[in-house]
Amino acid sequence: MNKTAVQTLNELGKTRTPFLFVIDFEREHPWISPLNEVDPAEVLFDINGISNVLQKSIPEKQLEFEFEAVNKSRYQKAFDLVQQHIGHGNSFLLNLTFPAKIKTNFTLKEIFHISKARYKLWFKDRFVVFSPEIFIRTEGRKISSYPMKGTMDATLPDAENRLLNSEKELGEHYTIVDLIRNDLSMVAKDVKVEKFRNIEKIKTHRGELLQMSSVISGTLPETSREHFGEMLFRLLPAGSISGAPKQKTLEIIREAEQYDRGYYTGIFGLFDGENIDSGVMIRFIEKTNDGLIYKSGGGITAKSNCEEEYRELVDKIYIPVFNTK
Repeated sequence: MNKTAVQTLNELGKTRTPFLFVIDFEREHPWISPLNEVDPAEVLFDINGISNVLQKSIPEKQLEFEFEAVNKSRYQKAFDLVQQHIGHGNSFLLNLTFPAKIKTNFTLKEIFHISKARYKLWFKDRFVVFSPEIFIRTEGRKISSYPMKGTMDATLPDAENRLLNSEKELGEHYTIVDLIRNDLSMVAKDVKVEKFRNIEKIKTHRGELLQMSSVISGTLPETSREHFGEMLFRLLPAGSISGAPKQKTLEIIREAEQYDRGYYTGIFGLFDGENIDSGVMIRFIEKTNDGLIYKSGGGITAKSNCEEEYRELVDKIYIPVFNTK
């Protein structure tokens, strides 16, 4: 646990100072700033409509987007390793991800402006996020998490029923809901599943996807604002992008993926002085010395099929276009 970050979050919560936070997957490089000190020239955010964007800049050009996904043989090797661990009982669900090389005629900031998502972040021209996935929200003492697990191409025949009735997707979703219930129980009481398996349609520049999520909630202690740091770091990394059991699964992820996720699959969010709203950093484009990369993946269980999982990884390489001229 990053003690400096925890102390900073605790102090800002205690004084009810609004702040923005960005925490990487390994929780080694958290970035925290009082909201009135966030420089729009460095960081742009839009969190469910709360934003520091003064004027949306829509480029007068059509989006061009090409990608080269991870080699199938590399994915197969990692998939087989994960299945070995699952077979030995070391994991029941593991989120396997890989980077893809992409080319586009839009800058990271332009992608921020044209994309439509609950959680958008442009961070120091290093990466851009346009995520549909909620991490946690608080409303007074109520805390809620919204794990997203289960994806299907919306153009497939009877896609919604196929997603709801898929044995693999159902098992994956049950596992993640159970994991999030356990996670929330570390920081809250009276944890319960409020909604189970909501289906949401997401429009992308390549078509439409269906995604499945649930709602789990609990009651925080009266002093929770004074301990935001401990609370956030105890819940990290997010269960939906790691797996179960969490600590052993994290070890397997590092062994199987063999790359640094960085801020991808971390979290970012906003404290408005009373409540937190935060998202998981999926749908993620990063600038590197070798060009732009797009990181994506999906959950692996004992019932997973390698070809189907690879296709899901590819399907998630998209930009949810808001509007282009």
